[in-house]
Amino acid sequence: MKPSLLILAAGIGSRYGGLKQVDGMGPHGEAIMEYSVYDALRAGFGKIVIVIRKDIEDAFREKVGHRIEAHADVAYAFQEMDTALDWLPQKPHREKPWGTGHAVLAAKEHLHAPFATINADDFYGADAFYKLAAFLQTNCQPDQYGMVAYRLANTLSENGAVSRGVCNVDHEGYLTGVTERTKIERFPKGIAFVDDAGEQHPLADPTPVSMNLWGLHHSVLDEIEAQFRAFVHENLDKPRAEFYIPSVVNTMIEHGKINLKVLYSDSTWFGVTYPEDKGTVQAALAGMGEYANGLWG
Repeated sequence: MKPSLLILAAGIGSRYGGLKQVDGMGPHGEAIMEYSVYDALRAGFGKIVIVIRKDIEDAFREKVGHRIEAHADVAYAFQEMDTALDWLPQKPHREKPWGTGHAVLAAKEHLHAPFATINADDFYGADAFYKLAAFLQTNCQPDQYGMVAYRLANTLSENGAVSRGVCNVDHEGYLTGVTERTKIERFPKGIAFVDDAGEQHPLADPTPVSMNLWGLHHSVLDEIEAQFRAFVHENLDKPRAEFYIPSVVNTMIEHGKINLKVLYSDSTWFGVTYPEDKGTVQAALAGMGEYANGLWG
């Protein structure tokens, strides 16, 4: 069975100021996620599952979905504030969605094979999809997961600080944990993250970081559901708390439930965090010869 591709597209995009998931970035108005779908299909992925919000469904399908649907088996899942909370009598007040781990759980009914997760607004490059597809088809097991890591220096924005999951990798190439670092940017003396006290902590250019390109066995969904329930109980009074995929992975590694192989991509990551990033991404995509004739013909 071909692996599935899970696209996380329910984010609000508060710093960008709009629906960056569907914003045209390519020479022919393609959204970034269309490049991911195109590369994933070439690499051997099958079903495409897209997590969105109900309030953007019409705009999403009109601007992007209809093109993808013409070339792939597509299913939609919806991440709302109360998704997967049927067991909770009184729903807590929320100011934002529950995070990427919750988004994966929202798609549970559509995931019946090993799958990769991606962010809708990140450009990963074809190499990453080929590497992860090969892993998912040959090595993925209930206790064997994978991910594609990027060089930190290849994932920064010229227009402001970013958040990245800094990966700790052992000598055999397995992930030992992910540490979320916020406020990462390039300073005159090099890349650093800034802590809550305003102090800079240097990070080396080749530091491996997660861009949410995970290769997971579908049995992880039961684990995510169990961890999410515990998370909700612990954060009922925290309306902005978020449940992230790296937290799920870290917990499983700490309890010896999985090994997670780190694959590396030397591709340059592109993404849109700030409005000013759009021009940079458009120029980069326009200069890529492999997509010169358009994605869908």
